[in-house]
Amino acid sequence: MNSSLANALSLIRIVPDFPSPGIIFKDVTPMLKDAEAFASVVEEIASYSENFELVAGIEARGFILAAAVAGYAGKGFVPIRKSGKLPYLTHSESYGLEYGVDTLEIHQDAVLKGERVLLLDDVLATGGTLKAASKLIERCGGVIDSVAVLLEIPGLGGKAKYNKEFPNVVVNTVFPE
Repeated sequence: MNSSLANALSLIRIVPDFPSPGIIFKDVTPMLKDAEAFASVVEEIASYSENFELVAGIEARGFILAAAVAGYAGKGFVPIRKSGKLPYLTHSESYGLEYGVDTLEIHQDAVLKGERVLLLDDVLATGGTLKAASKLIERCGGVIDSVAVLLEIPGLGGKAKYNKEFPNVVVNTVFPE
């Protein structure tokens, strides 16, 4: 790992018992505040594939990463939001996460048939969020080119669960544990 990425990793803050007791939250906001660290992460993620046409980000921290990677790579950005936040016709997908159930949505026309998408989120835990987002992209007709996350919590088995359903998609982790 280069020194810029090592610095970025060192800036990620651990917050116990958030958003509920027993959850260890990894707060990336201090890393985002540091321009050099943020830029090194964006550049790293953009290097994972040359084949994507769009970058999709999952609400909320995934938005930040995906928009920055899209700008850096000269690609379009697609938001994947929580239920009720998008103003036009949507596809919806509910999923389980380590502390409850939620629903994601995407505009029905956000991804055209055959468009290759780099999907981004901040943390891969149980894999539910990434699976739901991938299903939404496929429902639009898009193809998941690859997935990128900042961090993975390996003890929750998210990558294996994701790859069981999406075996041909490479899941890249910027900061593997």
